[in-house]
Amino acid sequence: MTARALSKGANLPVDSPVVHVEMAWSEGPSVPDVDASALLLTAAGRVRGDGDFVFYNQPLHASNAVTHLGKQSAAGVMTDTVEVDLNSLEPAVERVVLCASADGGTFGQVPGLVMRLLEAGTRIEIARFGIEAGTETALIGGELYLRAGRWKFRAVGQGYASGLTGLATDFGITVDDAPSGMSADSTPPVPAPPAPATTPVGPRISKGEERLPVDMRKRLSLRKEQVAISLRKHGGAGVTARVILVLDASGSMSFLYSKGVVNDVVERMAAVAAQLDDDGEMQAWTFASNAARLPDLRLGELPEWLRLHVRVGQLSLFRRSKKPSKGLEAGQVDMRTVGIQNEEQKAIAQVRMYVRENSAAVPTLVLFFSDGGVYRNAAIEQELRDAVEEPIFWQFVGLGRSNYGVLERFDTLPGRRVDNVGFFAVDDIEKVADQELYDRLLSEFPTWMTAAGQAGIL
Repeated sequence: MTARALSKGANLPVDSPVVHVEMAWSEGPSVPDVDASALLLTAAGRVRGDGDFVFYNQPLHASNAVTHLGKQSAAGVMTDTVEVDLNSLEPAVERVVLCASADGGTFGQVPGLVMRLLEAGTRIEIARFGIEAGTETALIGGELYLRAGRWKFRAVGQGYASGLTGLATDFGITVDDAPSGMSADSTPPVPAPPAPATTPVGPRISKGEERLPVDMRKRLSLRKEQVAISLRKHGGAGVTARVILVLDASGSMSFLYSKGVVNDVVERMAAVAAQLDDDGEMQAWTFASNAARLPDLRLGELPEWLRLHVRVGQLSLFRRSKKPSKGLEAGQVDMRTVGIQNEEQKAIAQVRMYVRENSAAVPTLVLFFSDGGVYRNAAIEQELRDAVEEPIFWQFVGLGRSNYGVLERFDTLPGRRVDNVGFFAVDDIEKVADQELYDRLLSEFPTWMTAAGQAGIL
C-alpha cells in the first residue's frame, strides 16, 4: 500500500477495518500542547449526546468503536492518536469528525502539523495531510464518512478561532452559553434541527473553560471526570444542580489561607460546579462574625477570582475601626466587616434567603467549609431544621480536628422528614486525593435528592 499525500478537500477510500488517526507536530519549548478528539455524527450531522465526543477525558466511546489512545513522543515529534474501528460503529453513525485543540496558543504556533491515517495493526501509513493554520485554537483535521456503503477519508483543515467549545457546540455537544461562531473561512456543518437536550453523564464542557491556563484547564478536566465517577457511584449520574460555596474566614483559618489550602479547595470545588451546575457558575459566601456574599465565581475567571476573593483579610481585622480598608479592588469584601468569630448560622440564613429569592428548576448543593469552633449550636440547628422543606442539601466539610458541635450530630437528630445535611472532617485536606474527596463530598447528595423528590420537596 502506497501512502498518499492529500490536499485540502481531497478524499480516498478506506479499506482497513481499524485505523489510527494521528495528529503529529514538532516539539519545542514554546509550542502549544495539542489534543486530538473525535465526534461521532449521525446522518443529520449532529451527535446524539455528549457521549459521542471522545477526547482525553472521555477516552472510550460506549460502543468501543472509537478510542483516544493518547500522546507519544519520539525524536522531537509529538503525536496524539485516535483509533476508529469502522466495523464496530453503530448503524446510526455515518461520520467520525477528527478534531484537535491547541492549549496555550494557536495552531499557527504549532510547527510541522500533519494528520496521518494509518492501518492500526501494521502501522502502515495510508494517507497524510499537512495542515496550515493561523489564529485558530481548534480545527477539524479530517473525517471518516460513509458513502454508498463504503468508508472514505476526507482531508478537511477547517479552523475555529472560538476554540474547542465553538467546534463542539456546532455539532450538538452541551456547552453552556458557549460561542457558536466559526472562523470566517470555515464551512458550516450540515443544517439540522437542534438535538434533543441531554444531561451529560461524562464531563461537561463549561462556558469559559477554554480561557483557563493550560495546567488549570487540564486539572479541571480530570477533576470533572472524577466528579462524574463519584456521582455515578452514588446513583447520581447525569444530575444537575446549583452549587453554592461557603468559606470560613474566622481568625483560626488564617494559616489555611496563607498556606494556599483554601485556594486549592476552591479550585477543586470549581470542578464540582462545572460538572453539576447548569450555568457553570458558582455563588459564594464568606463568613466569620458576619456573613458576606462574594462575587459569583465564573469558570473562565477562576485565576483572578482566587487572587481577589480567597483571602482572610488584613492584620487590621483585629482592630475595632470600621473604616473601609485601603486598596480594595472592585468587588472585594472588606474583611474587617466580616470579623473573626464563628457565626455559621448567619451564612446559612443568607444562603437560604438567596435560594428563596432566586428559585431554580434544579436543587441546590451547598459546599460549606469550616475549621470548627462551632458554638452557636441551637441557632445552627434551628436554621437547618427550618431548611428541611427547602430544595437545598447542606454538605459541611471540617478542615481539622476542631469542635464541630451540632454539625457532627445532625445525621442522628430526629424529627426531620429528610436528612438534608451531610458532614465529614479531614485532618489535612490537601493530602486527600481528589477522587476520595469527591466520593465523600457527593456520597449523600443523590440519596437526599431521591428522598426529597419522594417527599415532594423537589
